[in-house]
This record gives sequence, structure tokens and C-alpha cells, in this order.
Amino acid sequence: MKNIVLNSDQNLRIPDIKEFSYNLPRDRIAFYPLPERDMSKLLIYNKGIILENVFQNIFEYLPENSGIVFNNSKVIKARFLFEKESGGKIEVLCLEPLTPIDPYKSLMSREPVEWKCIIGNLKKWKKGVIRCGFFSENKAYNLYADRIGSEDGEVWRVRFNWDSDDLNFGQVIELAGHVPLPPYIKRTDEPEDRLRYQTVYSRIEGSVAAPTAGLHFTQELLEKAQKKSMEQIDITLHVSAGTFLPVKENNIAKHEMHREFFSVGADSIERLLKISNSHSHLVSVGTTSMRALESIYWAGVKLSKNYDVETDDCINIGQWEPYYNDIRINASESLEVLLDWMAKKRISTLRASTRLIIVPGYRFMIPDILITNFHMPESTLLLLVAAWIGTDWKKVYEYALRKNFRFLSYGDSSLLFRNIVT
Repeated sequence: MKNIVLNSDQNLRIPDIKEFSYNLPRDRIAFYPLPERDMSKLLIYNKGIILENVFQNIFEYLPENSGIVFNNSKVIKARFLFEKESGGKIEVLCLEPLTPIDPYKSLMSREPVEWKCIIGNLKKWKKGVIRCGFFSENKAYNLYADRIGSEDGEVWRVRFNWDSDDLNFGQVIELAGHVPLPPYIKRTDEPEDRLRYQTVYSRIEGSVAAPTAGLHFTQELLEKAQKKSMEQIDITLHVSAGTFLPVKENNIAKHEMHREFFSVGADSIERLLKISNSHSHLVSVGTTSMRALESIYWAGVKLSKNYDVETDDCINIGQWEPYYNDIRINASESLEVLLDWMAKKRISTLRASTRLIIVPGYRFMIPDILITNFHMPESTLLLLVAAWIGTDWKKVYEYALRKNFRFLSYGDSSLLFRNIVT
């Protein structure tokens, strides 16, 4: 296996993806959510010991005065059902914006936009423009799509335009689109999915897949966290559907992560710094929050190396970039650099992008507790779990399968205390 440098005194072995496979029976996949969000089963893993409960009781296992990080990104209806003039049906799933590249600017645009997309029934779309009709205030409109190039053979560049100057693309998505359920949920979206494939704390539109670990939280649980003096910290990472795509290369080094945009306010960074300085526990709600937190750390590292660079030139975390970085600063130092730089630039919100992949051997810098669902075999999400708790991921997943836990986006939850792997 290929080794790449993690730090000057440590090598990272890039494993074969087949090492992260397991048999997932179809009947263990949750195709619908439970009636009550917080009644999902909860697996608790800590230092090799496994317990189980229900999510409603999660605060029995979290240390008081912990900080909890939530990804407040909101899922947009990024799945379209187009129709050719011949009557053929073509499904288009948006992954990430290309023109404009910023998700907010793309959703606000009243001009044609371009996105990376996955196309279903591609063989029926040889060429030409396809159409999707929709209504707004009892008026009929059309959304048009033109396939203008291939990104990597499976992902396509698609240009969208529509016949109304009064609507931006975000409004068009809401009117014409469907809830982007994961492809393994073999059904059409239903009215309930509009509510349940969304966290109760979602605020910032931009995700094309849900940060599913947060689906178990209710308003009552958020209030309970406040009563336990737990600091609730919001960050935003707009989840790309590419996050959930399987790794098709045996050599993980050949797998390309899609870019995801994240943002964090100075107030949230200050709270993270407070927790870091007090040595309190920090809980990441989901792998999306985890990637954002670690990317925030590496943004501070980059700024510590070149303090005066402009945002667009600096805050872009590459897929393998952290593994080659030999700079050693702790989490507090990195967060302090970020705050100083933002103050100097008079920036209240850090906006950046990341392609960070987390694989076994990665050195986590900020959180120490993870809440997450159970993930697909041979996925980057499972790689992250394996990096978090080591080879015990097999023990956890064997237990979950044996005890009839529900898997994937609408499935049950786990609370994983990090194993320090030396």
C-alpha cells in the first residue's frame, strides 16, 4: 500500500477500501423514519464497551458542560424529474454549483446556473435540452436543462435556465424539485420527507443531502441540552451528495472527494476556543460537522503559515493536504489565528471550502465525541468512523447488525467516544 506523510515523524498507510466492507442486508436499511425522531435506537461505544439505549436518553451519556456542534445547513429540493419531447423520463440530481460556484449566489441567481449533476436514465438523453414544468401562483413555467460536458464520466456539467425573470434558482428548486432522498431508498419522495429529511435546527439553504446524524434531535432535546449547560454551537457545511457515493477505487488514494462549502461565525469560533481552553468535551453531531470542524482547524494552520493572504487564495482545504502538513499547532492556537485574522480583515463569518477526506491514521484536532448513523460499506463515512475508533468499528457494526439496528440515513444512531490510536 502507498504511504504518504502525515507529519514529519509519522506515515499514513492508505488502506484498500475492501478492508471496510461488511454485509448489509436490504431489510436492515431504513426506508422510512420512525414516527418519533428521538425514539431511534442509540448505540453507545466507549473504550471498547458497547451499550444501547434510545436516542431520547442520549444526555445520560454526555458529560455536562460539553459543547455540541450542529450543522445547520438546510436541504434543498435538488432532485428534478425532466421529460424529453419524446416522453422519456430523466432524473437529474444536483451535487454542487459550478457557475456561480458559491451555493448562496447560485440559489439567488436569476440568470442561468451550472451544477455538477448525477443523471439517471442517461442513455435516453443523448443530446438536446430537456424540460420540467412547474407552477408558481397558478402560472405555468418551465425549467430547462442542457448537458454541456462530463466532469469525470459519472458526474456531468448541466446548465439550468427557466422562463421567469421573477424567480431565482432557489425558488425554482423549491417549486420544481423533489426531496433528494439517497439512491438506496428505492421510492419516490413523499410529503412527510419534506419535514423528516431535515433537521429541526436547519436554517441555511444549500445541502443536497441531509446531515443525517441530526435527524434524531427534537426541540425538546435541544432545550434539555440548554438545561444541562451544554454550549450549542452552529456551523454550516453544505452537504454534497458526493459525500455518500461509494468508493469505487480499491486504492482510496484515487478516490476524488467533491468540494463542500462551509462557513462559521466568529462567535462560534470563540465558543470553540473557550471549550478548547477549558479542556471540556466537544461533541460533533455527524460526520459533516466533523469535516467542518477539522477543516476549520486546518484553515487556521494555513493562515499561521501565510497570515496576510486573501480568503480566496487561502481557505480551501485540499483532500490530502493535511496529511502532508508538518506544522504542529494545537486547536486553541489555530482558532486564535483565525479570530485574529478575521478581526484584521473585518470578517464576521469565515467562508471556505473543503475536500478533506478522513481515513484511518488521521489525527483529529478538535472534537472528542461523535454522534453518527450507521453508514454504507466501503464509503468515506465508514472510513471516518474507522479513523475515529480504530478497528473496533467492526465490533460496533457487528453488534448493530446482531441487535437489529436500522441502518443509513433514516436509521438508528450511535454515540462514539474517540479511541486514541497510537
